[in-house]
Amino acid sequence: MLTIGISLKMYFGQRRTVDWCRAVAGLAARHPAVASGAVELFVLPAAPMIAPVLGIFAGTPVHVGAQNLSSEDSGAFTGEVSGALLQEMGCRYAEVNHAERRRLFGEDDSTAAAKVAACWRNGLIPVLCVGEPAEASEILGNTRNPVILAYEPHWAIGQAEPAPVQHIRMVTSGLRRWLSTRNNGRVIYGGSAGPGLLTSISDSADGLFLGRFAHDPAALAAILDEAEAVTCLSV
Repeated sequence: MLTIGISLKMYFGQRRTVDWCRAVAGLAARHPAVASGAVELFVLPAAPMIAPVLGIFAGTPVHVGAQNLSSEDSGAFTGEVSGALLQEMGCRYAEVNHAERRRLFGEDDSTAAAKVAACWRNGLIPVLCVGEPAEASEILGNTRNPVILAYEPHWAIGQAEPAPVQHIRMVTSGLRRWLSTRNNGRVIYGGSAGPGLLTSISDSADGLFLGRFAHDPAALAAILDEAEAVTCLSV
């Protein structure tokens, strides 16, 4: 099974989020790769849109998650969103440790470790963004809890092209080996990922973590077509 995740970051307003999610819900319902379970698709909208997005994707194979969560489950933490609330709403995933959270908001390995623990405590699967393998080791430790490692080299985020294919293959292969001895998880690549990349890295990575290249549902459809072709070749 391949995993395709999409973070909408803070690019979309209310109307565009709704329109995009309706288009993707229709795409998921008719695309054989998603309908068959060969590809798992998840979407991380902005926090205020989680509830309506859950409604749009109800009854479809598409999972929903959050772009961030608190390390605490409840209490006087103004502006924060707890894993307990996300789980109660129906979320499956929560993103942790994105490079922007580290650069703009001062989060570090200890912050990420606390948020990963909050995910597991509340039945959520963390989508742990890492720049290099050593970062994952510091945050995850030795556990058998489920996790998705999203390898996003910081220097590739927001660029016109992803990292070089050979570099991606080398790092994701190493992450896969490391993860296989410690955790129940998958490794996906982010960092300017787009159409055409999955075919080149499918033997070393379990999918893609998409940003702006998935803003056009037609581009997402092309990536799902590519994923379907990859899974057919691997059978």
